[in-house]
Amino acid sequence: MKDKDLDGMTFEDIARGIESMDIRGAAFIARAAALAIAKHVENFQGEGIDQFEDWVDKGKERLISTRPTAVSLENALRYVLKPGDDVESWKTSIEMRADEFIKRSHEAGKKIAEYGGKRIKDGDTVLTHCNSSLALGAVEYAFDQGKDVKVIATESRPKKQGYITVRYLAEKDIPVTLIVDSAVRYMIREVDQVYTGADTIASNGAVINKIGTSQIALCANEARVPFTVCAETYKFSQGTAFGELVTIEERDPSEIVDPADVRGVRIRNPVFDATPADYVDSIITEEGVIPPSSAYRILKEMFDY
Repeated sequence: MKDKDLDGMTFEDIARGIESMDIRGAAFIARAAALAIAKHVENFQGEGIDQFEDWVDKGKERLISTRPTAVSLENALRYVLKPGDDVESWKTSIEMRADEFIKRSHEAGKKIAEYGGKRIKDGDTVLTHCNSSLALGAVEYAFDQGKDVKVIATESRPKKQGYITVRYLAEKDIPVTLIVDSAVRYMIREVDQVYTGADTIASNGAVINKIGTSQIALCANEARVPFTVCAETYKFSQGTAFGELVTIEERDPSEIVDPADVRGVRIRNPVFDATPADYVDSIITEEGVIPPSSAYRILKEMFDY
């Protein structure tokens, strides 16, 4: 699914799409949430600022409930939902700021692709996990600059987002190899760099991303392979600066196996894990390349505290 596919969808269509992971990827989720809340306010049929505020809150709560781990979604809504003095001015502000956020998100992606692509050397083999548009953007930028670059991509179970990654790269004629997640430690000897995306970055530089990311980071650290995260600044979590913990979402066990096939067995399906800052070499943002230790500075500049 792409941004243009969202235009014909209703607010609830988008909310369900995020919930079901038909709309996936932190940046895409953030843009979808911005568009959804703008559609939501268009449908307001009440009267007065109080009723409008209740309507906005209802839409905000519905969207946040779809993916509680995705701080990009929450930060997108925080950016868009600046209070207004009356219904019409507030509605106009939401619609304008939603459009502005979407444009800024696309611009950020282009900058990160450029910065990341410049750091990929000619002849490099890059390992990636899940389906990060930013990580792939960096690889594509390097390839378009004439660099000989190859990719090893994990399946990224249980949803197998890695299949999306390898199809995309193959269509771009970028050499790519698909492996099972558990083959990473074996294959790491052939890897020059690891590039992943992020769903959330905590104030201490820890990276919350697709389950399995932390194991890849451990393997990369052991093999002395640089581990790079590509993430827009709106994926940095303000709440973690004040002691909040990031919620690790667990999804339906049937995504892994039909419970009827393993009766009497408890099945757990965590979607994300946390990679400690110690195993992250750098984070590439639209503001530039930073060490994980600079995460708090980014948050301080973003939220002015």
